[in-house]
Amino acid sequence: MFRVDRIANSIQPLAARTFSELGFRERAHLQEWIAKYPSCLGEELLIIQKEFAGFSDTQERLDLLALDKEGRLVIIENKLDDTGRDVTWQALKYASYCASLKTESICSIYQEHLQKAGQAGVAAELIADFLEVGDLAEVTLNRGITQRIMLIAANFRKEVTSTVIWLMNFRLQVQCFKVTPWSMGDELFLNVEQIIPVRDTQEFVIGLADKAQDEVHTTSADARRHSVRREFWTELLKAMQGRSELYRNISPGTATWIGAGSGVRGIGFNFSAAGRYGRAELYIDRGEQEENKYVFDWLHDRRETIQAAFGGQLDWERLDHRRASRVKAEIETDIYDTTEWPRMIEFMADAMVRMERAMRDPLRTIAPELKARQSGTALVAEVDEPDS
Repeated sequence: MFRVDRIANSIQPLAARTFSELGFRERAHLQEWIAKYPSCLGEELLIIQKEFAGFSDTQERLDLLALDKEGRLVIIENKLDDTGRDVTWQALKYASYCASLKTESICSIYQEHLQKAGQAGVAAELIADFLEVGDLAEVTLNRGITQRIMLIAANFRKEVTSTVIWLMNFRLQVQCFKVTPWSMGDELFLNVEQIIPVRDTQEFVIGLADKAQDEVHTTSADARRHSVRREFWTELLKAMQGRSELYRNISPGTATWIGAGSGVRGIGFNFSAAGRYGRAELYIDRGEQEENKYVFDWLHDRRETIQAAFGGQLDWERLDHRRASRVKAEIETDIYDTTEWPRMIEFMADAMVRMERAMRDPLRTIAPELKARQSGTALVAEVDEPDS
């Protein structure tokens, strides 16, 4: 690694160091660095436990346990200057121990971690936010044999890298990261580099393993959920045909939501249904969080007029922790209980018709302003004063 000297138009080498000579320790330092900034491993991860020892009949502890954005458990094993010979076997043991963890157990593990760290929040809700789902019941954490392993060290022995490459042929998701401390004067730097699989070839390597195994299957639970959702959306769209033109060209799908445009880019009228709710909503996601919150606040300032046109109260969710915002009408129900469908469909269809009617004029008013903001030009027009 080099430092660029702009004035001299040259480069100066930085000194590669070892963790031991710098006095850094595995648990006290490297583990804490990764726990505080897990994205140094090249992706968004949610650390749910440190020094996890919740295994039956053994006192072994894995360094870090995390969830990725797909809800898969990630076992992270840290070594300092050398991996040793047994790190692969050690990580595989931990992965096998974790394979039996269910969603409730994972939430409990994370809740314990939050309490130890003195952090507020409900584990299930924070995990749902991380996965960007409305309800954690809609996903299955730690599905099947999807556990991942990340090995981290300054130097990897050949017996370790050889074993990792062989394991990848069986679609086991193992990654190796080389960490190197560097110094220049009193300043210290840490370089984190994924060496297996090489990041530029990762998709190709995974594709070869997928082809070799040819084991991509949809679970029966997923198949049933998809079938139920498609049937429900079909019935709901039928109910909308005689009430509104909004969903005239929309086809039923298998996701937890279906949407129709409002005529304003990034603002849609969505239906959403899951195991705990059914709702009609105005969903605001124009790509930029700041603009989404501006639109939400603009509408919220006019909520009395909007709710009067709707004929009832609406739930206003700014969702500051997420990019999007929404305004919704919702009931507690269960899409997978077909006896609930008549009540769900009547509520959701009626709410959507009234919501589209209530939002029509406000959206028509704000649309030119949003277009002007997008083009960077000023809008000279009379804008309605917000309701008090």
